[in-house]
Amino acid sequence: MKTYLQRMGRSLQLPVAVLPAAALLVGIGHWLPEKWALAQFLQAGGTAILGQLALLFAVGLALGMAQEKDGASALAGVVAYIVPVGVLAPANVALLKGINIKDVDPAFNAISGNVFIGIIAGLTAAALYDKFHNTKLPMALSFFSGKRLVPILSSLVMLIVTIVLLFIWPALYDALIDFGKFFVGLGAVGAGLFGFFNRLLIPTGLHQALNQVFEFNIAGINDIGNFWANKGTKGVTGMYLAGYFPVMMFGLPAGAYAIYRNALPERKKETAGLMMAGAFASFFTGVTEPLEFSFMFVAWPLYVIHAVFTGLSMAFAAYMHWTAGFTFSAGLVDYLLSLHMPIANHPLMLLVQGLVMAVIYYFGFDFAIKKFNLMTPGREPLEDDAAVENVEVDTSDDDDKYMIAAKKVYAGIGGHDNIKVIDNCTTRLRLQLNDTGKINKNIIKSSGAAGVNVLDKTNIHIVIGTEVQFVADALKKLNDENAAITTATDENKTTTATAAPVASDVKSGETDIFYSVANGKLEDIEDVDDPTFAQKMLGDGYAVVPTDNQIVTPVDGEISTVFPTKHAIGIKTNNGLEVLVHMGIDTVQLKGEPFDVKVAEGQVVKHGDVLADMDLDAVVKAGKKTDVMVIVTNMPAVSYMKYNVMDKEVTRTDEVVKVTIK
Repeated sequence: MKTYLQRMGRSLQLPVAVLPAAALLVGIGHWLPEKWALAQFLQAGGTAILGQLALLFAVGLALGMAQEKDGASALAGVVAYIVPVGVLAPANVALLKGINIKDVDPAFNAISGNVFIGIIAGLTAAALYDKFHNTKLPMALSFFSGKRLVPILSSLVMLIVTIVLLFIWPALYDALIDFGKFFVGLGAVGAGLFGFFNRLLIPTGLHQALNQVFEFNIAGINDIGNFWANKGTKGVTGMYLAGYFPVMMFGLPAGAYAIYRNALPERKKETAGLMMAGAFASFFTGVTEPLEFSFMFVAWPLYVIHAVFTGLSMAFAAYMHWTAGFTFSAGLVDYLLSLHMPIANHPLMLLVQGLVMAVIYYFGFDFAIKKFNLMTPGREPLEDDAAVENVEVDTSDDDDKYMIAAKKVYAGIGGHDNIKVIDNCTTRLRLQLNDTGKINKNIIKSSGAAGVNVLDKTNIHIVIGTEVQFVADALKKLNDENAAITTATDENKTTTATAAPVASDVKSGETDIFYSVANGKLEDIEDVDDPTFAQKMLGDGYAVVPTDNQIVTPVDGEISTVFPTKHAIGIKTNNGLEVLVHMGIDTVQLKGEPFDVKVAEGQVVKHGDVLADMDLDAVVKAGKKTDVMVIVTNMPAVSYMKYNVMDKEVTRTDEVVKVTIK
């Protein structure tokens, strides 16, 4: 259920993203002299968009909730929306019930334009699309098969829903309105509670569902719509919006400065870059996720304090009746557009409140960080960030910055075989994986991600920023192509062919026999003390802890790669498997000194031929482990790997694994 609501929240971002266009038109219209025809023209254009919010929600949900993002689902959303709105118009209700139009329940006057109806229509259309878009009808009706069938079914299903609404809508509408009136009756306290829970729900993405109640017209509050339409009571309309401006424009940037001040001296430069980027996004656009996710999980008590401060700001602004409005978020752009709205009440006082909130945030954050020794950015152990900085992913000169970031994320989450769903909201990648336990956060963070939030065994959020859509598109392209990603780190220069496509020269149905790579103890790859190997990010395989210096080729084939640091050698078998022999853990730092390689690229080898002499004493003296890993990197070509018993002593002539190719 939570995942479903998260998908709803993400899908609602599409229609919500249209609202800044309305704010721009209405805002500029009110900035211009009222007598100008252009001013009236622009205002009419903006209010036209706001008047169709329910339809936009229907389209956005139909498109976003469907498994395939197809125009047919969006069309079905339109059809699903116009059926109940048209049938339940007051004149039609009077006809259906056989009553005079003046006796029709007033609730039916509000059914057109209510986003609750739009949400029902969008969800219905998406569900029907997923179930029936591949349906094949008999030959006589084949024209209506597949995607053409979905809008037809949407109209029929929504007719049934309309019949139900004919009887329950008045009671349902009254209940929604009563809820709205209850919260409005709480006044400043209600605004504060809304702000507090809005921030607390952001890590789950469920804040979007809460926003619909207060910011749109589900329960009759419709704070965004009413503000930009200049409706309601001056000093009240906008009470669920105004208190965000002091937080996003002043409070959070001040909190970011406190985080920077508390960073370790040697970490201040990098922390400054992260905090400045987040603070600018928060101040200028009102996008807070990059900043919030930087401390949300590593210092969660600080995030709770932030939620409390947000609630206080919302409550105080509402109590003072200082109002301004936004359509997208409470940054400088929306603030400037809302200044000349007639319904805005003392909006300049929000700047004064913002200065006070900046002081509260700075000293509140500074006290909490020091008092509870919170590990905010820049205060983590150096070795954690060193690992992040040293991660590299091979890219092409043709890659733009979005593709580069996508390749790093793609490698970090385990590639095609670990990906189920790729989605995004305003600032975050929302991914469903087969197993979040297989991710490498260091590689993901090397993409520039401000935060990585593992929700459960299959769901993960990665905070990218406002350009997330372009990274998501690039990530989808990589996944659709089943792309191979080559990664390397200063600790471990290894080739990762993540979910690589089966090469054309792989010989299906044949078996390769792998022998031990050294005399020593056979080891399960999952027991290797390195997450890159243990989590099989590079592929499946095995390891041997050697007892002497001689390392041999485990399989027949051709030497494809000898790494410059000599610690790793690639072999391609006659059947097309790509094999990596990696000598030691983190031994790339030794710059080849313990290794005397005996083969060259292009050389044909048989199992048992000497690959290299590995000075075990030198490796151990350097503080490294001597495990030798043998990995099949083009794993999609592998049907199964049959192992001998692990944790036993083996010699260089012992058969270890049989690999059957698909």
